[in-house]
Amino acid sequence: MPIDTSKEEDQRDAARRRDAGEFVRGVSGFRDVIGQSAAYPAEPGRYHLHVALNCPWCHRVTLARNVLGLQDAITMDIAFPNRTGPDDPEGPNPWEFAPNRIATATGAPLPECTTETATAQGVRLVRDLYAAEGSAERSVPVLFDKQSQTIVSNESAEIVRMLGREARALGSTLSDADLPALYPDGLEHAALRAEIDTLNDAIYVAINNGSYKAGFSIDQAVYDSAFTAYFDMLEQLETRLSDGRKFLTGAIFTEVDLRLFPTLYRHDPIYYVRMKLNGARILDYPNLWRWLCRVHALPGVAESGSLLHCRQGYFGRSWNNVVPKGPIRPMPYPKAYDHPELAEGD
Repeated sequence: MPIDTSKEEDQRDAARRRDAGEFVRGVSGFRDVIGQSAAYPAEPGRYHLHVALNCPWCHRVTLARNVLGLQDAITMDIAFPNRTGPDDPEGPNPWEFAPNRIATATGAPLPECTTETATAQGVRLVRDLYAAEGSAERSVPVLFDKQSQTIVSNESAEIVRMLGREARALGSTLSDADLPALYPDGLEHAALRAEIDTLNDAIYVAINNGSYKAGFSIDQAVYDSAFTAYFDMLEQLETRLSDGRKFLTGAIFTEVDLRLFPTLYRHDPIYYVRMKLNGARILDYPNLWRWLCRVHALPGVAESGSLLHCRQGYFGRSWNNVVPKGPIRPMPYPKAYDHPELAEGD
């Protein structure tokens, strides 16, 4: 088992660490790959995603689906951002497809939420997709094969990589000129791939998973360490972008930009409060803020997530279920992401 990589966390002594108050993310159990076996060929219309828009790991795959032009080729169902409650007949905590469930943030259903459509059975709970394969897992995202009625993968990093590699065969509607190379192949790009891998590892540990260690661990020392690592990495990324580059590895948008975006998208309006990451806003880092706005402006990105779902999902399951309405200054989010000039120093 790797220590901490861009995909998963070291599981050594996981039970003891959890008992001591540390948040320890589990390891995804479904790891098949589209295009590498006869079981899962790369072909349009065959695959489906089950996601929740508040989940940052799901946000990775919805981003990949959109920026790669796969909206028509890969169908998708969206779960309600809060899991079932203690009064549910199936018990608390499974993700559910509940388009008529009322969001406390709005007093109305969330129009993006759907029923489950890939199985033709209208499965209500995500855990039932796993149970059909004898698994006790219950996480999202799920990449599902509609033809064989099996789960391909539930590891977001690997789903992003395979969608990028097989985008054309899967049915991307983008031209070759507009289709981004998230992880460019070929010997001439070996150094770039190595750079992406190194950044993915560092960002996963300190930012993607680090935000959860800060927000959901109940041990002060674990929180303190995660808080420090998170803001140290933000400083490093701010410095990296200070040379005027558009994206983290240079002129082109790659997988590392895609994987950083969901966490920083949530930072100011959600994580600053909910994850106790109140050291600074992204708005206080001029280069990172402009990068965040630049990525948000890319085709398909804004439609890949929902801060309303994030607010409902993160705060609607807190101790009092009250969803905060802000921030409202300098302007509401996500409207603020259309204004790179808001950055300090501009």
